[in-house]
Amino acid sequence: MDNQHESVWAHSIPAKEQLRIIKRLFLLAKPFQWYFYFSIIFAATVSLINILLPKIIQRFMDKYLAFGKADEMVIWFFAGLYFFGMVAKALTQFGQTYLASMGAEYMLEDTRRKLFQKLHTLGMRYFDQVPSGSILSRLTNDTMAFQNFWEMFSSLIVAIFSMVTAFIAMYTTDRKIALWLLIFMPFLAITIWYYQRYSSRVYRQMRTKLSLLNNKLAESITGINVIQDFRQEKRITQEFEDVNGEYYQTRKAMIRVNSLLLGPIVNLFFAFGTVMVLGIFGVQGLHSYVAAGVVYAFVTYLENFYNPLSRVMESFSDFQDGMVAGSRILRIMDEQLLAPKQNKEASAELSIGKVEFRHVTFSYDGKHTILKDISFVAQPGETVALVGQTGSGKTSIINVLMRFYEFGEGEILLDDKNIRDYPLAELRAKMGLVLQEPYMFYGTIKSNIRMFNDKITDEQVKQAAKFVDADQFIEQLPGQYDAKVIERGASYSTGQKQLIAFARTVATDPKILILDEATSNIDTETEKMIQDGLAQIQKGRTTIAIAHRLSTIQNADQILVLNQGRIIERGTNDELLAKRGMYYDMIKKQNAAH
Repeated sequence: MDNQHESVWAHSIPAKEQLRIIKRLFLLAKPFQWYFYFSIIFAATVSLINILLPKIIQRFMDKYLAFGKADEMVIWFFAGLYFFGMVAKALTQFGQTYLASMGAEYMLEDTRRKLFQKLHTLGMRYFDQVPSGSILSRLTNDTMAFQNFWEMFSSLIVAIFSMVTAFIAMYTTDRKIALWLLIFMPFLAITIWYYQRYSSRVYRQMRTKLSLLNNKLAESITGINVIQDFRQEKRITQEFEDVNGEYYQTRKAMIRVNSLLLGPIVNLFFAFGTVMVLGIFGVQGLHSYVAAGVVYAFVTYLENFYNPLSRVMESFSDFQDGMVAGSRILRIMDEQLLAPKQNKEASAELSIGKVEFRHVTFSYDGKHTILKDISFVAQPGETVALVGQTGSGKTSIINVLMRFYEFGEGEILLDDKNIRDYPLAELRAKMGLVLQEPYMFYGTIKSNIRMFNDKITDEQVKQAAKFVDADQFIEQLPGQYDAKVIERGASYSTGQKQLIAFARTVATDPKILILDEATSNIDTETEKMIQDGLAQIQKGRTTIAIAHRLSTIQNADQILVLNQGRIIERGTNDELLAKRGMYYDMIKKQNAAH
């Protein structure tokens, strides 16, 4: 699988694709374009100052120093003029660097926010297919490389201005030597082309390995309890070392190509150019007078020509890194595995709580049908329980009802209206979901019950907790409702977390209550304690409950028995027991187990 994945991406990015990526990146930078425009103006100003500074020294040497006219006043005048030019250059360089960096920083923050927002528009199917470590890598490492790309682009603008102005200055100083220097340009262009082609392949491999590394790290941290429980530390460490070693090899290849083809090759061309300039001026000096100031100015212009190019070449790795990172970010931006869409004119309000499935089919991958011709009605205030073996389709019914996934054929109606006619915000507000494994966020008990919704008052939080008997343990905690909750609520028992999840749902006062085996992880004593609370919650609400312990749903108005995605039995507890079918067998097995 890894080799297959690598073979797709371990190649250079075609020039046409690079142009498309750059165009898209420019669009992302558009809101902050004035930072870059003013940065370009400052870059042009720096280039002009770079032309003028050698001219000052050249004039001082050729007009005054060479003829003995350099008295104290002249020396101080040229020294002051040169000093003023250097101060002006320093200020404009600061302005150019500051504006370019701030533009890149603002764009980084904006892109990261857009990327985060985009991730929350994607459907669950996307997160089923893409490892969390890979997503994390794109949101952090790739966006940072993305910013480095813009800083490199700023260096490129400076280099272009500097090279153009330096060549014009050399051309006006000595046309023949300036034209001779162009002989190195084809070799330099070939070097850049080869580096770009080779390095993009290396950087793609490096980014792929970094994603795998992050994924392995995230998986190891998340599953640390299981790893330690089953003594898998050695295996996990070896797997991490293998991935880390592969990442190291790609980094080493990157360092090797950068060390050879970036700064050293440009410095070599600068050395050749300097030798050529001094050689030509030396030959001219054998036959005629050559002003020392002209030689100084020409060599300085040559240095101004190659130095920015050297800096660009040294940061060209950032360009390749940014191109690869940009392509990975844009793939998320263009991702079409979106969350299910509601109708454009969706404006219905959920007020009664009637739920109806009409001949609904569903598949996670479009190939294997999970739900097959599911039909049932849950009248307002009724409790419908879903029972069946693992993989029978119970959770899939919840997934399509909550609009986590798009269903295929059939209809889902709420209050006799198509589910797609309701705004997603309305569905989320009026449907309360309690999962088998409750998730708690870093913060306090209070913030986890109100879920950071400031419209829910402290009094409503306490009432919700009391409603499900969660207040009994909360009020014994240090700080009570302000007690700290660490990551994933690790300091609380599963039962306590589940009680808080119940309180969280009650606080929103939903019309439809969905329980996904909500009591399966709770000990018997805690379960008895919340059964009365659950009965209170369900009053006046339509409840869809997945039951693991069949004893908890014996009072349901309707029990649906699922097998391989189909409803094979339906009725009340007494009706199903009288049929002596699959439900009857399940009850017997559970009773025998106890």
